[in-house]
Amino acid sequence: MNSILLASAVLLGSISTALAAEIPSALPAAVAPVVVGPAPKAPAPKLVEPHLHIARSSVAGHARIALTFDACMGQADDRILSTLVRERIPATIFVTARWLRRNPAAIAVFLQNPDLFELENHGENHIPAVDTPTLIYGIASAGSPQAVRQEVEGGAAAMAAAGIPAPHWFRGSTAKYDLSAIGQIRAMGYRIAGYSVNGDGGSLLGAAITEKRIASARDGDVIISHINQPTHAAGEGVAKALVDLKVKGTQFVRLEDVEDMGDDKTTE
Repeated sequence: MNSILLASAVLLGSISTALAAEIPSALPAAVAPVVVGPAPKAPAPKLVEPHLHIARSSVAGHARIALTFDACMGQADDRILSTLVRERIPATIFVTARWLRRNPAAIAVFLQNPDLFELENHGENHIPAVDTPTLIYGIASAGSPQAVRQEVEGGAAAMAAAGIPAPHWFRGSTAKYDLSAIGQIRAMGYRIAGYSVNGDGGSLLGAAITEKRIASARDGDVIISHINQPTHAAGEGVAKALVDLKVKGTQFVRLEDVEDMGDDKTTE
């Protein structure tokens, strides 16, 4: 009897071993859990904020300066506009389609004073001209070459609809770009307007510091400020600085009036 039991045990063990060898996956070993982390982020695009200068004055003691104003959205700042008209100070105004729709009275003033105002393209919807998705100062970029083209062409179309001559300069929202978008915009026939003096910090500075910044501009500088924030203190500072500069004998010019040079291949 014991011999029979022993033989049965040996036989069962042999069968179990054979089955285990033939179907090893039937009883898998413990597998470590797979840890899935967050997807790697796409690298942020390399952005540039181009500078622009104009040819310096040939008259000693009389600096030559180009005033440029962005009209992004909102209402016209009459403190600035009325000063420009009253003092006969020329300036280049960059307008968006959004701003044009809301400010017919200001547009009429611009068009009635062609000796003072050069109107240029600030885009359709005030979207940064960057062809990959990113945020700039909390504003979503155009995100693709097609969207960059729409921003530029949409702005120009709105200008034409308002009776404004075809623009030759473009300045995108935030004044930041990636190099590929700069190449695309230049291929569309535009020069890209950088600047050398940030006059009002996006219209967020106080009146006194804005006045000081603009009034300290030097020969050949291109000043950027805003003409679309009538409730901001910066506008008061801009208006005062314009008078300060005129008293000093400053020669004011528009971008179309003089030679210029921008970096990052924005004008050449």
